Amino acid sequence: MARLKPLRRSFFARSVHAVAPDLIGATLLFKGVGGVIVEVEAYHQTDPAAHSFGGRTERNAVMFGPPGYAYVYRSYGIHWCLNFVCEPEGVASAVLIRALAPTHRLAVMRRRRGVTDERLLCSGPGRLSEALGITDAQYGLPLDTPPFEIFARADDVEIAAGPRIGLTKAIERPWRYGLGGSRFVSKPFQR
Repeated sequence: MARLKPLRRSFFARSVHAVAPDLIGATLLFKGVGGVIVEVEAYHQTDPAAHSFGGRTERNAVMFGPPGYAYVYRSYGIHWCLNFVCEPEGVASAVLIRALAPTHRLAVMRRRRGVTDERLLCSGPGRLSEALGITDAQYGLPLDTPPFEIFARADDVEIAAGPRIGLTKAIERPWRYGLGGSRFVSKPFQR
């Protein structure tokens, strides 16, 4: 990790559509557990699929800024989902972290998930949060201080783009980004 550059909150103070693809290939660690980000989805407050589309609520308040904080929510009453708040304060946008290629403390992830197949550890936002130990306790925490560590990608990567997964609104928007050819994405990208 010594040669990798830590991402600061200022990295997230840009368009969600710039931040999302720039996160592909970055390394995300939570309490030293994690891996390389291989799949994300962008959500902007003008997007009917975004939690912030209908305005500020207690649940989505952190999305309204400032940028560089964790937005964690419960999906379907079962899974925690980790998002990174982006854009200037007042513009409620976030990037959903959908999948990681696990690289750090795999034994911990295997124990938490109850699976041995590396591909199943973090391929999907619920699996990822379970493997890393993310819960609502991380809601509103800064992304550039422990327990989070996020490092910029070291090399250029091939980025795939396509429609987001599991939505009923704005399904045509190609705001899902992934690492080209990665076996760790939650669903393959169409070529």
